[in-house]
Amino acid sequence: MSTAPEAPTGGADAPVSKSSQMFKSCWSCRLISGGGLILSGAYVFNAARRVMRQGAPTSVGTVAQITFAASLAAWGIVIIADPVGKAQRKT
Repeated sequence: MSTAPEAPTGGADAPVSKSSQMFKSCWSCRLISGGGLILSGAYVFNAARRVMRQGAPTSVGTVAQITFAASLAAWGIVIIADPVGKAQRKT
């Protein structure tokens, strides 16, 4: 039986790095990076719409572009909203 402390496995009790804490508390950092992701999603969506507006049939690639654009925008919203750590555990 060893009395050595166990190494953190990345669970809920794992220590958070200093750079991660700074990003979570930096409102302007979250706003710039989240806004950039939202705008990149709009750019990808606009590229897919341009192909459809020219009269080309909707292909699997166009649908994949629109799906990717939606996921980029959703990721940007999540970064701006920062829901990590805000949920309360029910007891």
